[in-house]
Amino acid sequence: MLTLDKVYHAKYILKQVIRETDVIHAPKINPDSEIWLKTENLQITGSFKVRGAYYKMSCLSEEEKARGVIACSAGNHAQGVALAAARNGIKSIICLPDGAPISKVEATRSYGAEVCLVKGVYDDAYAEALRQRDEYGYTFIHPFDDENVIAGQGTIGLELIEQIPDMDAVIIPIGGGGLISGVAFAIKSLNPNIKVYGVQAAGAPSMFNSINDGKIECLDGVSTIADGIAVKEPGENTFSLVSQYVDEIVTVTDDEISAAILALMEQQKLVTEGAGAVSVAAAMFNKVPVKGKKAVCLLSGGNIDVTILSRVIKRGLLMTGRNTTLNIELLDKPGQLMEVSRIIAELGGNVISLHHERANEGSDINGCYLRIALETRNYSHTLEIRNALTQRGFRITND
Repeated sequence: MLTLDKVYHAKYILKQVIRETDVIHAPKINPDSEIWLKTENLQITGSFKVRGAYYKMSCLSEEEKARGVIACSAGNHAQGVALAAARNGIKSIICLPDGAPISKVEATRSYGAEVCLVKGVYDDAYAEALRQRDEYGYTFIHPFDDENVIAGQGTIGLELIEQIPDMDAVIIPIGGGGLISGVAFAIKSLNPNIKVYGVQAAGAPSMFNSINDGKIECLDGVSTIADGIAVKEPGENTFSLVSQYVDEIVTVTDDEISAAILALMEQQKLVTEGAGAVSVAAAMFNKVPVKGKKAVCLLSGGNIDVTILSRVIKRGLLMTGRNTTLNIELLDKPGQLMEVSRIIAELGGNVISLHHERANEGSDINGCYLRIALETRNYSHTLEIRNALTQRGFRITND
């Protein structure tokens, strides 16, 4: 049974292993709230997962350690288990979905683990890990549905109570639910007045659906850039703890997550993965009731694959109105393109690319079209440019 004593014991065990991550003020995330960031993306291995993995491993018997450990993960738990096993001289095998970011796969190997790539998603890796556990006698380290793992994650709650004792709310990512279970249990046990809000990706709302329907449910599939929380089914322990200690769960879209990743990079100089940014997305887009409140967003991890970072930034720019595309109908005569360019330049827009073509069948024989991609400051700036173009007689078609 999870107890506050166990969470404090985990804090004692982890003291010489993990770092107590900083809490940083982020005034621009939501101007109507006082937002702080708990930077677990700067934790060793780049994620909070090492807390639960290491504490779980410290509780194993000598016989269990001798048999070796096996785990399954979307990436971050893998690195936590690999590091904890290496520090304790234990053999580790990690089953990862074959779609896991290359950076996470290679990082897991670098900590000394044997990696087994499994076709499918997290739940397929989980099934393979259980199969190997039964066949070879390994000790299984569950990524979230284990009381010792949950206790390890709960040490974040103890840190937050000490760092910001007057916080009104904490916003926490949810995948399988181990992180929010531990943090919510610790915080509510010490101060039940603090609100705890959970956030899931809209493309993987397993805990959101399960809590709303009052029973554990399994999704048919998951699809989100937040690969670290792409879990089809919550655990029994985590479902029970979330039901008891979490005030509300909300979802955010991939576009909102991308905007949050971009905001954290630009405003706070912090790199987070999709799963790590969902809490900030919830605060940015007012998904949780924190107006006028002091709220902490938990950045759960920073292990984003650099190969998708550019795509995430592009989506974030589109979501926040920083990039836009205009389709402009012109007369096919000299000077039209120059006039469009002059208007945009005068208003401070920056042209990224353009495509000019003569009109097709069914349109004005003297017409042509200009498709132009712009960098703008925000939606208001885009609207200002559009209005200026239409006032000068240019017709903007649907874009």
